[in-house]
Parts: sequence; C-alpha cells; structure tokens
Amino acid sequence: MTIMVPNTGEGLALKNFVNKEAPQDQTLKLFVNNITPSELDTDATYTEAVGGGYAAKSLAGANWDLNEGDPSDVTYNAQQVWTFTGALTTNLTVYGYYVVQATSGTLMWAEDQTSFAPANNGDQIKLTPKITAD
Repeated sequence: MTIMVPNTGEGLALKNFVNKEAPQDQTLKLFVNNITPSELDTDATYTEAVGGGYAAKSLAGANWDLNEGDPSDVTYNAQQVWTFTGALTTNLTVYGYYVVQATSGTLMWAEDQTSFAPANNGDQIKLTPKITAD
C-alpha cells in the first residue's frame, strides 16, 4: 500500500514549503468506505469510522521526527492505537486511514490498508504515521 497525496495535499505542501501558507497540525482518521485513494480526492471522499469507541487522533507538529538523507523521511514519534469497545456502528470494516489539517479539514494524504473489522472489546488497530520523500 502506498500513501496517496492528492492534489489538495500537494498544493498545501508547496505553499508551506515557500511560506505562502502557515502549516497546521493534523488529524488522523480511519475510513470505512472501500475505495482506493486517488489524486482527485478531498476529505469528503472518505467516510470516517463511527462507534465502537473510535475517535480521531490529533497529530501535533512538534511530535514528528525528521531523518534527512537519501531518502529523507518524517515519522510520528508515537504509535497511534485505537482500542475498540466493540463493532463500529455502520460500515463495519476499516479500509485505511486519511490525514486532514486540524483547522481547515483539508485532505493531506491517505493510504489504504489491509481491511479490518473490529468486533470485540479490546480489538486494536496500531499505526505509526511515516512519510518518505525520495
């Protein structure tokens, strides 16, 4: 599975790179519609998980660790864990995750994953966000 940075995310990355627009913290969400992320996606493309103890995760800018090299990468310094209390309310399968800006809600990137259907109290999804620039 490959991270897809849609046109909206590419535009924001370039604006941040040249200081045309200030960056924002991000929010990490799980999606439950069975789709393949694409260049033309927006945040409205994704159906966020609901129920079963699910909640989106805040990703603070200060918590990313940069490794400059060939290639360079940035990794969130804490694994994100969702511990479910049971099944999701609707669309019972998680297909991947997406990241939006915390304030604007603009889609930054998305990645489909191996599908997972939490059903039992204590079921978990674990994810450590990482982006590699080659």
